[in-house]
Amino acid sequence: MNILLAEDDAKLGELIEYMLKKKGGFHVEWVTEGEDAYYYAKSANYDVIIMDWMMPNGDGVEVCQRLRKHGYSGAILMLTAKDSVQDRIEGLDSGADDYLVKPFEIDELLARIRALSRRNYAPILEDEIEIHNMVLHRISHVVRSGSHEIQLSPREFQLLNLLVQNKGQVLPREMILERIWGLDTDVSLKTIDATVKLIRKKLDSLGKQDLLQSIRGVGYKCEC
Repeated sequence: MNILLAEDDAKLGELIEYMLKKKGGFHVEWVTEGEDAYYYAKSANYDVIIMDWMMPNGDGVEVCQRLRKHGYSGAILMLTAKDSVQDRIEGLDSGADDYLVKPFEIDELLARIRALSRRNYAPILEDEIEIHNMVLHRISHVVRSGSHEIQLSPREFQLLNLLVQNKGQVLPREMILERIWGLDTDVSLKTIDATVKLIRKKLDSLGKQDLLQSIRGVGYKCEC
């Protein structure tokens, strides 16, 4: 199961990440700011997002509202020290599917994650992105142009999707590395270059080899 953890408290975030991996056997990506939580959620597929209410650069309520407004249908569990009835209502009305008050037992968090994962949050129609006379299928990781299509690996698709979502903007290699591979990765920046090369090779068969532009010494951008 893939989990996105958005928690700005370093000690609590580290503990939750460790316990989710050890006791739950989950794959966890951890971010500490609301803006990062939003872009991670839009750039990859997660079974559950654990969203802290109070975070810098966009609190949990704001991020939930933005995600739901832009069609995000995945499960979101809100974490907060706010425990009044009105706070619970605000959190759930923002788009969260469940609400857990701090402090909590890790076993209860795991139980709530399992319960959320059993629900079917998949959209009825496949989530598609149309760009540059192409269609990107987020669920199947297929890119189609006319009658031709290519299959991307999960990492390739996440990288392409990230650049497409930020079309026209130059994304530094360091930012790409953090958002696609995570903060604690052992992957080097050369892996990004190699992955872009693989994507370009596949896009070449669709006649879209110039879609991803290299910005020397900085990173990459999607040129549409």
